Amino acid sequence: MKIEEAVEVRGYTGHIAGSCAPQFLPVLAAFRSNFEMRREIGGAVTIFQEGERVVDLWGGFADLEQQKTWQANTVSVLFSLAKGMGALCIHILADRGKIDLDTPVSLYWPEFLDGGSEKSGILVRHILSHCCGMVFNDHSSEGDIFDFPAMRRALELQAPAWPPGAQPAYNTTNFGYLVGTLVEKVTGQRIDRFLQENVCGPLGVDYHMGLAESDLDRVATLYPSETPNLQYLRGQTPGSTIGRAWNAMAKPWNADALNTPKVRTALLPSFGGHGNARGQATIYAALANGGTLNGVRLLSSEAVQNLHVLQWETDRDAILERPLRMAVGFFKNKPGWVPMGPNMNAYGFFGSGGTLAFADPERRLSFAAQSNFQCGGESVGERTEALVEAAFSRL
Repeated sequence: MKIEEAVEVRGYTGHIAGSCAPQFLPVLAAFRSNFEMRREIGGAVTIFQEGERVVDLWGGFADLEQQKTWQANTVSVLFSLAKGMGALCIHILADRGKIDLDTPVSLYWPEFLDGGSEKSGILVRHILSHCCGMVFNDHSSEGDIFDFPAMRRALELQAPAWPPGAQPAYNTTNFGYLVGTLVEKVTGQRIDRFLQENVCGPLGVDYHMGLAESDLDRVATLYPSETPNLQYLRGQTPGSTIGRAWNAMAKPWNADALNTPKVRTALLPSFGGHGNARGQATIYAALANGGTLNGVRLLSSEAVQNLHVLQWETDRDAILERPLRMAVGFFKNKPGWVPMGPNMNAYGFFGSGGTLAFADPERRLSFAAQSNFQCGGESVGERTEALVEAAFSRL
């Protein structure tokens, strides 16, 4: 059913638009309540079930100060959902026989060993599964995240903090540069171009690791959380594990920085992709349906099964210092931290500030939500949690 209704957004009259199947009307109610009760500014949520789009809602404001309404084609920064897209690129190459997940990284990237022979045991699987030990970038300079060759060289010189496979450690900064280099070494293409040609283009998905200048007027303004975002605080605290992992980040790394054209147009493959919930839900819908959606095959069914096999589970990873479960490049469901409904076999990715996208293979369901109002705390925040809970309330 088509949706078009007014909603109060922080004292202004905004709107909610899109579509919602009757079975998923609790999602519409939760989306509305996010504006009316949880101070949402602007956002979107999309759900697929059995390959059909059953929820596609957007609303609020892309720019509250100018009262620019959130439109169907509005995009926002989706943070670390980029890591899931990078992992997908590697799985596509593995499915095509171009790369072997259980082969040393140095076979494809010989310069990787410049930082020491102890890196010879790091497999592609270790990088995907966030247990390669390559979480720091001590040889980088502030702002090197904008210089892919500089990051690649810093990682070639970096020694691992732990032996491969020994320590679960979410790879907050380096992941996209590691997988991006592997994609480039194997294919000769930059990761953003490979993703566009092999995933986003065929599926008609609006997602970009670096926006064109012509797309900048579609980007929602990002607003900081009103309560502390603990990950951001630790990331900018000298001596913290995240602080060391963020050595190459621009300082300060906050909403003001993320709202600049420099960030929006840059290739930041760990945390800088811009897109919408519709696009992310479309990609995960293909994974939830055995690798194929609308005649487009991303992966074989066997490859899909392999990518969400649990690799580790911990009550405290070494970087975020929080409970996490990890598959081969994707988080597994962790209620209270990375919530993906009742199925513990669900998998996907979350991003700083509350973005979330995942697949539930048993229900053949995919979900994605975005917002331009960052959450506080350490999880995805109460607004995203409310949408996830509503999505499964009648299933």
